[in-house]
Amino acid sequence: MPATVATRAKTDPDSMVDMSLEPLRLDGDGPVWLQIRRALAQPILDGAWRPGTRIPAELDLKAHFRTSRMTVNKAIASLASEGLLQRRRKVGTVVAERAQERPVFEIWNTADLVARSGAEYSYRLLECEFVKDDPEKRNLLSVTRSTQLLWIRCVHLSDGLPLQMEERLVNVDAAPGITCHPLDSVAPGPWLLAHVPWTEAEHVITASEATEAVAAALDVPVGSACLVVERRTWNAEVPVTLARLWHPGARHRLVGRFEPAR
Repeated sequence: MPATVATRAKTDPDSMVDMSLEPLRLDGDGPVWLQIRRALAQPILDGAWRPGTRIPAELDLKAHFRTSRMTVNKAIASLASEGLLQRRRKVGTVVAERAQERPVFEIWNTADLVARSGAEYSYRLLECEFVKDDPEKRNLLSVTRSTQLLWIRCVHLSDGLPLQMEERLVNVDAAPGITCHPLDSVAPGPWLLAHVPWTEAEHVITASEATEAVAAALDVPVGSACLVVERRTWNAEVPVTLARLWHPGARHRLVGRFEPAR
């Protein structure tokens, strides 16, 4: 019998819903707390867990995933900090009111998005080097000449088809330990999420034409329309990273589902 946890539905406070823990599984990729984070995020983003639904208790999740309560708490705290979950006194942790619209404004692990579509994810590192004397790149992160930067360019694929080209600058001072070596097999986004805290993010969404480098990486004609998502993150006042994510306009869309504010 699948393990279940009773949780109250928002639409009917007196009703109880049996929430099965069986579909919540670790994917084996990276730190356990990140795997739990992805396992909990999927039913939220898929709509299986509606806004106001109380998620399983930390002790139940600890037993299900066979890990420590601290590890479970870290995953839940991460989802709460990004607005997918809300912690309510005397109630527990519930799915946030507008959780499903969050992916429009946040960049989740591309591998998760590909997996949810039923496709096979792959990743290819195209370029990685420490920036020497490049005022233009330093200005992008608003850092001084003495700040060490890492420049990364990579492509994310879905069933072998380029889905996203990523250009990224990382402030090495804010991300100690980052080098090109782990990025041979791990995309920079998941590595940073696992190792570097952030307190604030900014997104800018634009439409741009593919340059020669972008066109080659995405396998589209030069000048093709692309959706570009630019994300900056800070840890307190310190800039951590700038990521510019290029998507073929004909193969990508951003979707947000939400209700009028009450």
